[in-house]
Amino acid sequence: MSFYDKVYEAVCRVPAGKVATYGQIAAMCGSPRASRAVGYALHMNPRPGVIPCHRIVNREGRLAPAFAFGGIDAQASLLRAEGVEVEGNAVDLQRYLFRGE
Repeated sequence: MSFYDKVYEAVCRVPAGKVATYGQIAAMCGSPRASRAVGYALHMNPRPGVIPCHRIVNREGRLAPAFAFGGIDAQASLLRAEGVEVEGNAVDLQRYLFRGE
């Protein structure tokens, strides 16, 4: 399985109403220092709408300024539709961070 496939599989484990960080996804893939590679993989998402890349944020809870599927407003909108509060282009990681594996 390629690294990208591992990323997409890990992202699919993040449930609606939760977010994960790029670093968290990298760690779930066995490559904890590959958070930038996770971002690139998500930018190349082959199945938007199926692979929920909008649930991935940076380590501070900030949304992706270059969200590949409609920009930051689209990412915020998708998260809000799942019940995640977005304020100032960020989410509260204490409240919404996915803590499962």
